[in-house]
Amino acid sequence: MSIFGLPNWIKPHLYTGKKFSDLSTTEVSDLKARISNFKHDQPDISVVIPAWNEENNIFRTLSSISANQTAYKVELVVINNNSTDNTQKVLDELGVRSYIESKQGTPHARQLGLEMAKGKYHLCADSDTFYPPKWIDLMVKPMVNNTNITGVYGRYSFIPPEGQGRLGLSLYELLTGILVQIRKRNREYLNTLGFNMGFVTEIGRITGGFKVNQVRKFDNAAGSDYFVDEAEDGTMAVNLKKKGKLKLVLDAKARVFTSPRRLMYDGGIWAAFMNRFKSHGSGLSEYVTGKSKASK
Repeated sequence: MSIFGLPNWIKPHLYTGKKFSDLSTTEVSDLKARISNFKHDQPDISVVIPAWNEENNIFRTLSSISANQTAYKVELVVINNNSTDNTQKVLDELGVRSYIESKQGTPHARQLGLEMAKGKYHLCADSDTFYPPKWIDLMVKPMVNNTNITGVYGRYSFIPPEGQGRLGLSLYELLTGILVQIRKRNREYLNTLGFNMGFVTEIGRITGGFKVNQVRKFDNAAGSDYFVDEAEDGTMAVNLKKKGKLKLVLDAKARVFTSPRRLMYDGGIWAAFMNRFKSHGSGLSEYVTGKSKASK
């Protein structure tokens, strides 16, 4: 993959310039047919996606996941978190198994997904993200091969806004990748992100799940009045480490591509980087030594 462009696998799922209502009958039928292969009643793997007002994003995510090449039995589950647009209509038309979570917030949505999942392994996805063809297999592989691995997480890249390149985004990804490696030693839970992580379902359940004290909104913009520092994905990672280890999946074929809208909520790439630098920069020594300033 060039730092200036997107990989070829992603292009059929972009549906450039189209809303769901713009899809042809053939496109909808093709998508529905592929999704039907990910509706097993006794799955090995559950792929669970929370959604809030994603009618014109989630069909792209579903397209990429349903193009995955896997020998496992997989179920796709979407948790509709009180969407007020046509998200549910899209899910119904495509035949996606879905549930309504009436309590607002991603922790509640992910927790309901965990409770409803039937698979031995649980993969978390998001409705504005694209997943490569071998993502499912590569993410569960460490857990299948080593029962001491209770959870996994992967890396990501951003899709540039229309008319823009990936150079600035690639620099941001490089810097955050370095931070991931630094935190991996003592603060690995900070590396796990809900749009590209997985775990052994039963261990996720018995150790506390996604339950948190503060519930964040879907954008959770840094600096906003509603920003919440406690995240359900990091909480899950802490819980998983009670029973085993986490594994960073670095295979390039497992790298997902996500929307840059969270960076835009923070005011753009540079503002997002500065927000994260301020948040994590003072804790770099803590990431390396494992000792907080208060304990020194």
